[in-house]
Amino acid sequence: MKILVVDDEFQMQPLFEQRFRHETNRGEVQLTFARSGEEALALLPDSGVVLILSDINMLGMSGLELLRRIRNIHPHRPPAVVMLTAYGDQNNRQQASLYGADDFLTKPIDFKLLKEKLGEYVIHNHTTGL
Repeated sequence: MKILVVDDEFQMQPLFEQRFRHETNRGEVQLTFARSGEEALALLPDSGVVLILSDINMLGMSGLELLRRIRNIHPHRPPAVVMLTAYGDQNNRQQASLYGADDFLTKPIDFKLLKEKLGEYVIHNHTTGL
C-alpha cells in the first residue's frame, strides 16, 4: 500500500518511518512524504498512492484546501484521504467531511488505531472502485 504523509512538521517523517518499520521492511507499506500541500499535489500524478494522511494546519496550502483540490481531481477516488490534526474541533471535522475526507484522526496519532484502519481503506478502495 502506497501512503503519502503530508505534514510540515519535520519530526513526522522519522516518527512514521519508525512506527511503520516492520510493514515497510516486509514490503506491505511504501511511505512517501511531502512537507506542503503544493508538494503533495506535485507528487500525486502517477504515484499509485492509495492513502493520503494530511495534516490540516500547515503553512501555505492547508490540508483542507489540499483535500478540496484532490477531490476536484479525483472526485470518485482514489486516493482515500485521512485528515490529521492536533485540533479536534467540530468545524475542522465538518469542513473535512464536506470536502470528502474518508476519516479524521487527532494528534498525537494512535498508530495502533491507524494500522487497524489501513485494512479498511484498502477494502473500501477495492469494493467501491476507489
